[in-house]
Amino acid sequence: MPLSLLFAAIVGARRALFRRKFFRTTRLSCPVLVVGNLSVGGTGKTPLVCWLVERLKAEGWAPGIVTRGYGGSERAPQIIDASADPRSFGDESVMMARRAGVPVAVGRDRSAAAQLLIDAGRNVIVSDDGMQHYALERDCEIVVVDGDRRFGNGWVLPGGPLREPIGRLKTADAIVVNGGGGLLAGALVMMVDGVEAVSATGGERRPVADFTGHSVHAVAGIGNPDRFFNMLRSHGVQVSGRALDDHIEITREMIEFGDDSVVLMTEKDAVKCKDVADARHWYVPVVAEFSPADSNALMQIVRRGVAGPPDKRLE
Repeated sequence: MPLSLLFAAIVGARRALFRRKFFRTTRLSCPVLVVGNLSVGGTGKTPLVCWLVERLKAEGWAPGIVTRGYGGSERAPQIIDASADPRSFGDESVMMARRAGVPVAVGRDRSAAAQLLIDAGRNVIVSDDGMQHYALERDCEIVVVDGDRRFGNGWVLPGGPLREPIGRLKTADAIVVNGGGGLLAGALVMMVDGVEAVSATGGERRPVADFTGHSVHAVAGIGNPDRFFNMLRSHGVQVSGRALDDHIEITREMIEFGDDSVVLMTEKDAVKCKDVADARHWYVPVVAEFSPADSNALMQIVRRGVAGPPDKRLE
């Protein structure tokens, strides 16, 4: 508890220093949308980033994604494509490069990475997990909350799971709850689901419904593995789950079970299995889904952000 109080004080002081310009911030020449969270671990940010990119493209924008590249060894900002090595640029970065169909810039200096996207012709930046990266100014801020775990015990690190106090939600433009409704006043509800499986070795696709009633192994190296296992069970799949550490480097032993049963894994894990997977291994891409009303409400907020006056979101 004393360490959490100290951490909260440091976080608050850091935000105040950025707000008062003691630390340098960068305002880019195009709008910046930030998708982030308050808690450590997976909340569903990446599916939402891909959802936003698709909607922005449909409305005539040329979006690009910027991300830190957590877990990667490269430090210099770079634009990557689907062939990038996850050991160099991080598993989530490579997954988004494969899925989103837009340039992805990776770098610890997000401002420099985002500038690469602008130089490449992108006219709106979507920042994945950049809520606490105050050096990059933003025009719209969307916070994703895990509908199952919410805010844990409500404490910041290390006594709890939060990166910032819950009051930080008041400064966000939109709050999206992943997997539950009625938890937060004014929050929009997002559901994440996967309806098809893709061969990890050959790219063949088949409906997840093909596995209904069958016993399979499942592997998940994400922030909340149970969410993936329960999603499969909701489709009637009989799952024996193996939870791995988030961002872990996958070895053959981790996805081997000593039999010929199908092994289903997350898309993020699959990008790291090129050299160890075989015909038994499939991954299940998940997509974000909203009700028509919540989809429209979120896009109205986004449109105001990309077209409205700059707002540094540090108050």
